[in-house]
Amino acid sequence: MPLERLQRFNPSVDARRLEVGQRLLIPTQQERAPSGGPYRYQIRPGDTFSSIARHFGTTSGRIQSANTSASPTNLKVGQVISVPLSSSAARSTASSGGSPRPTAAPTASTPSQALPASARRWPWPLEDYRVVRRFGPDSRGTLQPMLLATQAGAQAKSVAPGEVRFADGMRQLGEVVIVHHADNLQTVYALCEQILVDVGQQVSTGDALCEVGQSDATQRYDLLFDLRQGGKPVDPRQVLR
Repeated sequence: MPLERLQRFNPSVDARRLEVGQRLLIPTQQERAPSGGPYRYQIRPGDTFSSIARHFGTTSGRIQSANTSASPTNLKVGQVISVPLSSSAARSTASSGGSPRPTAAPTASTPSQALPASARRWPWPLEDYRVVRRFGPDSRGTLQPMLLATQAGAQAKSVAPGEVRFADGMRQLGEVVIVHHADNLQTVYALCEQILVDVGQQVSTGDALCEVGQSDATQRYDLLFDLRQGGKPVDPRQVLR
C-alpha cells in the first residue's frame, strides 16, 4: 500500500522513528483515506465513535452526523463508516499529506502562556514520586509531557477541582483521565492501569482518579501528567507547588 495511506491511518505515529512493539492500524481493502476526508473506516473489535474520533483527530458528533443509520451503541465488526475530519484536520492533511495528532499526544514546542490566577500552588498528582522526564522538547524538538515514577498501587489524584470529561483507554497511553478545571484549564493523567472515576463526575482536589500502571519496557510505575490551557500545553512546574 502507499506509504501516505498508511501514515494517514496512523496520525499519531512518527513514520521515521518506529518503536519495537508499537502498534499500527493497517488499512483494509475497504478503507480509504482521501487527503481532505472523509475517510472510509472499517469497525474493529472494541471500537466506539469516541475512540475512532480520538484516533483521527475529529469528534464523535461529526462521525454520528455522517452515519445517521449507524447505531453508536451497536457497532458491528466489519461495518464500514464515514469519518469526516475536522476543518483543521482537513487543512493539515491537505497541506502535509498526514493527519493531526490526537489531543493528548505530544505537540510541537510551544512557549508557555500567561496563566490565570486560579492556577497557583496546585498539589502534585502523586504523594510519592520522582520526576523522570521534565516537560519540554526532546532532541527532535517535540514537546514531551512530564513523566513521574512512583510505587506499585499508587493512585493519581486530581490537582484541582473540576469535571471528568474523559475516562477511557487511548492508544499508546493506556487508561487516561482528563479533568477540565476553571479558566479553560485541563489536566491529563495517562499510563494508568485502572480508572476510578466516571465521565461527568465532579472531583475535588486530592480525589483519586486512577491507579498507576507498570511499564513493560522499564518495569517502573509511571504516570504521564499533562497540563493544558485551551488545549495548549503548559509547563506544570509553573503551577504545582
